[in-house]
Amino acid sequence: LGGHFVQGHVDAVGKVSSLVSERNAVLLKCSAPAQVMRYIVKKGFIAIDGVSLTVVERDISSFKVSLVTYSRANTTLGERRLADSVNLEVDILAKYVEILVKGGGTGVTTDLLTKYGFLA
Repeated sequence: LGGHFVQGHVDAVGKVSSLVSERNAVLLKCSAPAQVMRYIVKKGFIAIDGVSLTVVERDISSFKVSLVTYSRANTTLGERRLADSVNLEVDILAKYVEILVKGGGTGVTTDLLTKYGFLA
């Protein structure tokens, strides 16, 4: 596996907070609500307006992606300006991991492992 599983759902709306030219790319910084930031990791994936991108940096309330020439020319991201709203979608695998770790009433839980003798 390698890549982002984009489903076309909008998890939240973010705002473009900076656009900085760097060599052959533009670094787009986007603020995002906490409900989305918890899933965003450096070198992980985020979809902005349906375009799957790799996160190059993150902090507590924002993240950066690099928009190469091809992405700017062939998607609507090349038209984004400061303070524009953008639709955000996090990788679905992060959501599945969260549910499995929490137990969520399904999947492998400590109780299930104990019941079948895997834990004492």
